[in-house]
Amino acid sequence: MEWLTGPFEVAFVQRALLSGVLVSLICATVGTWVVLRGMAFLGDAMSHGMLPGVAVASMLGGSLLVGAAVSAAVMACGVTLLGRARRLSQDTGIGLLFVGMLSLGVIIVSRSESFAVDLTGFLFGDVLAVRERDIAHLSVALVVAAAVSFLGYRSFLALVFDERKAQTLGLRPRLAHAVLLGLVTLAIVTSFHVVGTLLVFGLLIAPPATVLPWVHRVPAIMAGAAVCGVLATFAGLLLSWHLETAAGATIAAVAVLLFFLSVLASALRDGSAKNSPSSPPAEARMGYGHTS
Repeated sequence: MEWLTGPFEVAFVQRALLSGVLVSLICATVGTWVVLRGMAFLGDAMSHGMLPGVAVASMLGGSLLVGAAVSAAVMACGVTLLGRARRLSQDTGIGLLFVGMLSLGVIIVSRSESFAVDLTGFLFGDVLAVRERDIAHLSVALVVAAAVSFLGYRSFLALVFDERKAQTLGLRPRLAHAVLLGLVTLAIVTSFHVVGTLLVFGLLIAPPATVLPWVHRVPAIMAGAAVCGVLATFAGLLLSWHLETAAGATIAAVAVLLFFLSVLASALRDGSAKNSPSSPPAEARMGYGHTS
């Protein structure tokens, strides 16, 4: 028990755990829509596309949060505008913005003397240096993300599963997509300064993807993703304390490990079900060969 609870008796580890739990809840709420909508690449691009704003804010001595928000807003607007181009696929536009913004950020950061330190902090954050103010920001972001997700649930659900039907029902899928982009921006911007873009993206994608093979209702996916995120945070902090590894990277690695374990368990479950003598043939399960 001392091995499990000892690290969390330290004040800064307690703050790290609390901030990790808040980030996990935010990312579970937003990441579920990201995974169901197939926006994982966009999430990655958004998380790394903030680098120019963060770099400029750092060099000018301004707020990193404001700089990240400006860059994320530019990315979101760019994705929206390029998405309207008929001859350009959305993935191509996102990829070009991703490379362009990341390259610009690295160029700006390379002009500073602390290039390696700044870039490392941007990618991995410093979850063990969380302040009370950061926890307050995350708490507000969680309330906003939960409220927007609840109010826009019907529109988001229609957008995820049938965009044309959403248009027919008058649910304004373009507006829903724009609001969803705003949620992704909120999750990334409010979390990266605490835990870095690597951990934000890991917790945004891995926990919902981990739960997806086992449950199918959106609220259940969100709840399961929150549990997986909190578990990854606790286990990652515990392992990083005893193994003396980077906390943010360890949490992200545990989250990804849980995903692969889920995929393996799901494959074993499907294989055993297929080979079970009591299970009906595949044709019968799909309705083939049925005669009236």
